[in-house]
Amino acid sequence: MKIAVASEKDMVTKHFGHCENFNIYEVDNNEIIKSESIQNPGHRPGFLPNYLNDIGVNVIISGGMGGGAIDIFNEKGIEVITGANGKADDIVKAYLHGTLKSTGSVCHEHQHYGSCGQH
Repeated sequence: MKIAVASEKDMVTKHFGHCENFNIYEVDNNEIIKSESIQNPGHRPGFLPNYLNDIGVNVIISGGMGGGAIDIFNEKGIEVITGANGKADDIVKAYLHGTLKSTGSVCHEHQHYGSCGQH
């Protein structure tokens, strides 16, 4: 399994598409076996969900995310967790222990980035 966390360095970002980097975790038997950070290759509608799918991501975790990205991830069979905050490593461990739940936090208007309620 491969888990991606939309991040600002080692912290979960508030908005998926505008993150600085993705922390990628490879998991086997519910244990992290490898982790790396990759730079966000750029925010364009529909691009990032397909990019993460192409590198084999099974789960995406973020503070918030636009509905279009969520729809594409759902079409690809990638689990979406929103409403997360804190250190990426801790969030992934919480996910693996079954204690991280999605709040369904969706940003509806990209022009209002940074003022999307709770994220």
